[in-house]
Amino acid sequence: MASGFSYTAGRSRCFTYWQEFSKCYANSDSPSQCRLQADDYLECLHHTKEIARAKTVKAEFIKQAEHHAKEGSKAADILADGVIVGVGLIQRDQANAKH
Repeated sequence: MASGFSYTAGRSRCFTYWQEFSKCYANSDSPSQCRLQADDYLECLHHTKEIARAKTVKAEFIKQAEHHAKEGSKAADILADGVIVGVGLIQRDQANAKH
């Protein structure tokens, strides 16, 4: 931790996490006992888990949007061809040749 102060001269946003980690570290026999507090502090500093979750949500949103777009274009193609052509009773090439 740098100085412990924010830009506005108050406590930094992660100061409480730092305090929890430093208290655990001072009272523990092994530093590995404070892994949860260290993870909380590092997440507050860098937001790695939050960013990863946001990327996952965005990727799923894009995937669903593409799926709906493909389904929408299939439905539009069927509606443009007409019900009989969509069923396969009349071929598209034959319909265009008669007109």
